[in-house]
Amino acid sequence: MNNVYILEHPLIKHKISMLRDKNTGTNEFRKLIEEIAMLMGYEALRDLPVKDVQIETPIETCMTPMIAGRKLAIVPILRAGLGMVGGLLALTPTAKVGHIGMYRDEETHEPQEYYCKLPNPIEERTIIVTDPMLATGGSAVDAINQIKAHGGKNIKFMAIIAAPEGLKKLSEAHPDVQIYVGQLDRCLNENAYICPGLGDAGDRIFGTK
Repeated sequence: MNNVYILEHPLIKHKISMLRDKNTGTNEFRKLIEEIAMLMGYEALRDLPVKDVQIETPIETCMTPMIAGRKLAIVPILRAGLGMVGGLLALTPTAKVGHIGMYRDEETHEPQEYYCKLPNPIEERTIIVTDPMLATGGSAVDAINQIKAHGGKNIKFMAIIAAPEGLKKLSEAHPDVQIYVGQLDRCLNENAYICPGLGDAGDRIFGTK
């Protein structure tokens, strides 16, 4: 899986361990998700193209690099992916934000789409798709299918925790997409939850059951 990047930064590992704790409350959980997304974004965006522009400093005029081309598009998979948007916007405040709505059928565990709204022109942007949990991989694969169908080309995917099953499925379905993962967990259980995981990320971010 040449398109997969497992991030080994100690700060990311430490904050993920705090996320896992069942005693971590909603407010702290939400802040941790944003902080981890920011740290992961720093790594995922290291290949952004730059060009030299002329800047006047208090001392002299110089040529210095700035990000080139169209700005970013951040596309969270609703609803848990929303938790990662703030951290990425802290890095790239001019990024546009789209949304893809997916839910998992409780019986089949298959993803069902109910909403797709992307910034234009999507084909000229670097797109970061966010979802804290990459479990079966179904939602991620379908979301990226939708983005490609709308013209998206340069796509990255960010998950805080992934199961091997979902990571393999996404990597094989979209070998052209760079996949950034904070932690690769052991497996999925019979209910398609990641083990050891952290439970339902959406419920823990938004304080719902």
